[in-house]
Amino acid sequence: MLIDPDNAPVSELSETARTAEAGGAAVILVGGSMLINDAFDRVIRSVKEVTGLPVVIFPGNCHQLSPNADGILFMSLLSGRNPQYLIGEQVHAAPMIRQIGLPSVSAGYMLIESGSMTSAEFISNTRPIPRNKPFIAATHAQAAELFGFASIYLEAGSGAQLPVPVEMIEVVTKSVSIPVIVGGGITGAEQAVNAVKSGAAAVVVGTAIERNGGSIIREISDSLNGLHT
Repeated sequence: MLIDPDNAPVSELSETARTAEAGGAAVILVGGSMLINDAFDRVIRSVKEVTGLPVVIFPGNCHQLSPNADGILFMSLLSGRNPQYLIGEQVHAAPMIRQIGLPSVSAGYMLIESGSMTSAEFISNTRPIPRNKPFIAATHAQAAELFGFASIYLEAGSGAQLPVPVEMIEVVTKSVSIPVIVGGGITGAEQAVNAVKSGAAAVVVGTAIERNGGSIIREISDSLNGLHT
């Protein structure tokens, strides 16, 4: 589950995390495209107080760091050509990540066209990969693997109209040997199951839980667990 610190008061976000754990979530991600308040570390600490799940930073920039998190997805925006999000933010963040001893997992991050402009697209000032061009995503993923990235993140965007196409997930996962994470636009169990059946190692849900409550995470969790029974 993905929690955006800008979307609600800290107490409400921690309660959402508690609900997500009860519903079967495996990891709580915290972060967003922007950070317009000073509550980031408080959100991390508050979530950790109410859940035993790993709390991992999903950073939108170098300021989204906390020594209280269990880890961070150290992402590089490979789909765009804006050096700020390709390497600039990472250079600023790296010394602090080392100083606070925050475990990191590298991820080749790719924005995928999702039907409308998302916050990530606007803030990063990059164009997403066309959703009908899976081979472009695959070649970016292959480059990420050759660079030594530990994972791939295919991102339709928070509140996306359309999720990452299953055809693209299939092509990307078959082109690399590292795990592929898929997020954005997943509003129900069917979409989550389709993503996993297409090769996704994990799916990330955020906006759907904010809009529909904890029942959606239980529905998704039960459906994914059903794939292994």
